[in-house]
Amino acid sequence: MSLIVLGLGLVLVIEGLALALAPSRIMDLLAAFAAMPRDRRRMIGLAALAVGVALVWLARRLGA
Repeated sequence: MSLIVLGLGLVLVIEGLALALAPSRIMDLLAAFAAMPRDRRRMIGLAALAVGVALVWLARRLGA
């Protein structure tokens, strides 16, 4: 359970930093993302999911 809380906290820190340091770039990125076809957004989401699962597996394997 503590690993989940840690992961959520890290996500919030990274997203907060991005919004605080470059809010206009985030808006540009969201506009570009909205212009993408649905299938491409789905593939990006699946790739991010796979990378996230791999990172969690690696962290657990290394003993974190």
